Amino acid sequence: MNVVRKINKTAKRSYSVVIPIEFVRKLKWQERQKVILSLKGKKITIKDCEK
Repeated sequence: MNVVRKINKTAKRSYSVVIPIEFVRKLKWQERQKVILSLKGKKITIKDCEK
């Protein structure tokens, strides 16, 4: 499923993107959960940070 989101500036050197609640529920993620961000070419991947 593809969803379009805007990039928001949250601080001088930080940006944020809102993840749809449907995605969070399907992945069983929780608030304040650690995730891993990877950059490959022009793509950003977000993965669960396994314990």
